[in-house]
Amino acid sequence: MKRSLQQTETRPAALVVPGLAVIAVTYGLARYGFGLYLPQFRGAFGLSPGTAGAIAAASYLAYCLAAYIAQRLAGRARGRTALWLAGGTAALGSLLVAAAWSVPVLAAGALLAGSGAGAASPALVAAVASTVRPEAQPRAQALVNSGTGVGVVVGGLLVLAVPDAWRAAWAGFAVVAVLTTAWADRHSRWATAAETHPEAPLRDLVRPLVAAVLAGAGCAAVWTFGRDLMTVAGGLPDGTTGLLWCVLGGAGLIGGLSGDLVLRVGLRRAWSSTAGLAAAATLLLAALPGRPAAVALALAGFGAAFVALSGVLIVWGGHRLPAAAPQAAAVLFIGLTVGQAAGALVLGAVADATSTRMAFGVAAALVLAAVPAAERGTPPSGTVQAGSARAGRAQAGS
Repeated sequence: MKRSLQQTETRPAALVVPGLAVIAVTYGLARYGFGLYLPQFRGAFGLSPGTAGAIAAASYLAYCLAAYIAQRLAGRARGRTALWLAGGTAALGSLLVAAAWSVPVLAAGALLAGSGAGAASPALVAAVASTVRPEAQPRAQALVNSGTGVGVVVGGLLVLAVPDAWRAAWAGFAVVAVLTTAWADRHSRWATAAETHPEAPLRDLVRPLVAAVLAGAGCAAVWTFGRDLMTVAGGLPDGTTGLLWCVLGGAGLIGGLSGDLVLRVGLRRAWSSTAGLAAAATLLLAALPGRPAAVALALAGFGAAFVALSGVLIVWGGHRLPAAAPQAAAVLFIGLTVGQAAGALVLGAVADATSTRMAFGVAAALVLAAVPAAERGTPPSGTVQAGSARAGRAQAGS
């Protein structure tokens, strides 16, 4: 990306902190907050698992659309517009959730709130690239990305402190989304010339794309129905489940080491081991949803595995298309999110027809189905470092 030296920020921390805050509110709160507050939504609106899954699926698809639009904007030197698209949709969606008086309004709010995360990622990539010195960018990007786990922890603490004040919490999300977006905008130096990148041929990404869709479909169970399972089937109180949700967010920070894992064991073992851990954690949660120690172990394993899976996907895309690694990563992230959308819809229907525990069993099988797609190879260390730096954003569901 072209930029003048005068536009380059000399203090990376000036953007890192507000950028981390934007990721925290758009990903950890506005996007994953629907699953966190699902027990409260079910109590207030009488949502069935199938309806909840359909709402989550729509939110994931909105994420993909926003990510596509924001990437186009950032590539045309309109990163500031993409940033405000992220903050604006997260804020508006959160306000709709806070004021929801019916299921359709709640669904519209969740859809808009979830889409903000999709726009936040490309916007902040552009902001870091045009603001931070090149040698400091990998570390700055990694710190910004860690905001997802921070947001999930904050959401869990909110439920722990005031479990019934969900309307006030979502109104707070809206206010914080606007404030953090303005903060990040103020400390960003935006590019004035459009980027040019080679295309990422889909035919070269079929194998990792299939793996991403399957893994995303299986992982949707924990993100969408995890806390509901603990509350309804496990009988755990709101305070306990809120604290356990913090474990999920905190463990996700460990997944940022996925780049080092690929360097040590290669793509095949890295993908197989992290997918296996995610499946095992999903099954453990389904088997013992009322045992706090078992649930904590399951959520810690899942949080670390999910972020690691996403990081391995980024490295895998760069291995397949070294000249178009960012575009390959974007394709695989969208595949992961499309998988989450389909998974939320299908697993919700399975839960309606059988039970939520059975749906989690199906989810684990979907994650394991992604294992055979793994391939041999150890990408160059530069590609691995880039993947590790962006891994935290995947709690995105990319």
